[in-house]
Amino acid sequence: MKGTGLIHIYYGDGKGKTTAAMGQAIRAAGSGLKVLVFQFMKNNTSNERKILEQIPNVTCLPGKRHVKFYNQMNREEKAEYRHYNTKALDEIAKFCINFDVLILDEAVCAADLGLLSEEKLIHFLQHKPRGLEVVMTGHHVSDELMQMANYATEMRKVKHPYDEGRSAREGIEF
Repeated sequence: MKGTGLIHIYYGDGKGKTTAAMGQAIRAAGSGLKVLVFQFMKNNTSNERKILEQIPNVTCLPGKRHVKFYNQMNREEKAEYRHYNTKALDEIAKFCINFDVLILDEAVCAADLGLLSEEKLIHFLQHKPRGLEVVMTGHHVSDELMQMANYATEMRKVKHPYDEGRSAREGIEF
């Protein structure tokens, strides 16, 4: 990839953050770029991952096998998960030099909840390989991350079936 890689953030309370990031992965892979994907706060069974693993030029790094929802974790589990995620980012930093695009799904959310060191994430972004495009998702983005972003797209919920008490549907919401 030529030029300086840019930083994308898809954030907000609306549907479509991961969908947009995965669409970017598919677009990049389709044009011959090498894509690396890591999903924070998700296990290795997401439906998008099942298909991404079949696409040439896309590499999905394994994440934690069992992931609880944040509100179901106790303090020790949160501390252990923060350590796991921060170590995963260290490994990604070493591994991503051979890629053109890096998708860090839910990285912004993990940092916001204290399940990933935001300082390490910022340091990584400041020292990422030249030309590496980085796409991150999450709900609430800090001022520091927002300032670093070249693209920032807010997904705002206007209306959602959850509001009517409907459950998430496989293949649509997850």
